[in-house]
Amino acid sequence: MFHIGDVEIKTPLIIAPLAGVSNGAFRDLCYDFGASLTYTEMISDKAIFYNNKKTLDMLEIGERHPISVQLFGSDIETMVYSAQYVEKNTRADIIDINMGCPVNKVVKTGAGSAMMLKEDETAMMVKRVCESVKLPVSVKMRIGYDKQHCNCLSLAKKLEDAGVKAIAIHGRTRSQFYEGQADWSYIKLLKDNLSIPVIGNGDVLSVEDFIRMKEETNADGIMIGRGVIGNPFLIAEINNYLNGKENYEVAYNERFAACIAHCERLSAIKGETAAMREMRGIAPHYISGLYNCSNYKRQMALMSSLKELKDILGEYEKNLVNRPEDVRAV
Repeated sequence: MFHIGDVEIKTPLIIAPLAGVSNGAFRDLCYDFGASLTYTEMISDKAIFYNNKKTLDMLEIGERHPISVQLFGSDIETMVYSAQYVEKNTRADIIDINMGCPVNKVVKTGAGSAMMLKEDETAMMVKRVCESVKLPVSVKMRIGYDKQHCNCLSLAKKLEDAGVKAIAIHGRTRSQFYEGQADWSYIKLLKDNLSIPVIGNGDVLSVEDFIRMKEETNADGIMIGRGVIGNPFLIAEINNYLNGKENYEVAYNERFAACIAHCERLSAIKGETAAMREMRGIAPHYISGLYNCSNYKRQMALMSSLKELKDILGEYEKNLVNRPEDVRAV
């Protein structure tokens, strides 16, 4: 257990903000399986400032807590405004500032990873945000913009002085995007040199990865991102480890049930048409690794209704029930 400001985080198991994924349906599913903290998708400060309805809908927070609202932007006035808006109009527990997004359309505005290139200006903006709200403010960053600018420690110290209550660090540079291997040594570097909680992120795809990152870095929290898309069972497996329980092999029918539950929850939030567009990219992850899954993944990529998803999984179940005992999952 650790705290971000006065917010209690009961276990080290934290789910990263994922663009196009971290909506209310996904967050609730993660809590069902044992996550201790989740984030909203990255939300534009300017979109809040200009009262964009689609963006404001992303700020809908349900009954499950704690939750951090992640904002991105580089302008002091609109970041302060959006932070105050979140505090006043949502049930957020934490406000997080994104300094890690590597996407060009974000970076070219001076936001995301670009903020790491201007330490003093960034620290000043963060200080203003921290002073403008009562909610604890955290930051998610990378180790640097590129290999020549791995300045995460110097920036993190300035952010700590500015009032930030926790820092999450992804062990890659902006120039790496999600390629190559995450360098966890920088997570340990921050943990050894800061007094606020440090959350490690990058390449945690299994219970073994979780254990190894905790042992190598001593990070207060371990953040999992892409590894839980279509695989919330990883959260349960890590919780079993934390509670001293044995893990078990997840049956295909459990995967199918979680996929349908995810889709049903998303449909309730966004409507079936919009939900199915999103699930085309998410549902195939639920069946990855199962026997003869390729054909069913292709069907999922074209589905347009919840009934179609259920029909696809129903047909697939017949295939799996009748497969020879000596055929292994591929």
